[in-house]
Amino acid sequence: MIDLHNHLLPGIDDGAPDLETALALARIAVQDGITHLVCTPHIHLGRYDNTLATIATARAQFIAGLQQANIPLKVASAAEVRFGMELMVGVGQNSIPFLGEWQGKRVLLLEFPHGEVPFGAERLTGWLLQRNIIPMLAHPERNKSIMRTPSKLKPFIEQGCLLQVTASAVAGHFGAAAEKLAHQLLEQHLVTILASDAHNLLHRPPNMAEGMEHAARIVGDAQAEALVSETPWQIAQGHFQ
Repeated sequence: MIDLHNHLLPGIDDGAPDLETALALARIAVQDGITHLVCTPHIHLGRYDNTLATIATARAQFIAGLQQANIPLKVASAAEVRFGMELMVGVGQNSIPFLGEWQGKRVLLLEFPHGEVPFGAERLTGWLLQRNIIPMLAHPERNKSIMRTPSKLKPFIEQGCLLQVTASAVAGHFGAAAEKLAHQLLEQHLVTILASDAHNLLHRPPNMAEGMEHAARIVGDAQAEALVSETPWQIAQGHFQ
């Protein structure tokens, strides 16, 4: 399996606080069947002011640790970028790391605030799409506003945005409302990929297999496999060549 959303890079956001924890999380990922990670630390102005340089440094530290510990995990990096007007500046300055490519366009993992869909958000996603950048909306099933009103996703889907759903939400670990919405999105064949969004050892480990099994009951084995393997590989393979 290939995990395109997780916070395993050590010490640069609210994920793994240090290399020791990052390696412990990596062991869990391997045990779960994950072979490749694109690590996606937060870029959130004023909170996690990560840059291409800070991410590259943390990735190098993580890869060195994995090699020393003999953990068979291939690692690349991108970012989970918070919605905001500064994103337009970052695109202009080529300072935004991308998840990969989809149908010839770059893919950006985009995070809305957890409690809302910002007013006029589709204008920014439209601006990105005009520049051959496809937003992949991070964990829409856990956004409180979308949970209350799932139709708020409609304009983004109609634009051509992609959706990343959290595997453990499909398995019910983020509560009934998130589980229900995740299942609805699967039933409507609107989910592009499942990912772990792993942050820590106890509550949010890098597990995807259980979510894939739950998804298989909704969309069938082949489609569930595609959500964690074929499709994420299509997007991220350029990182690993």
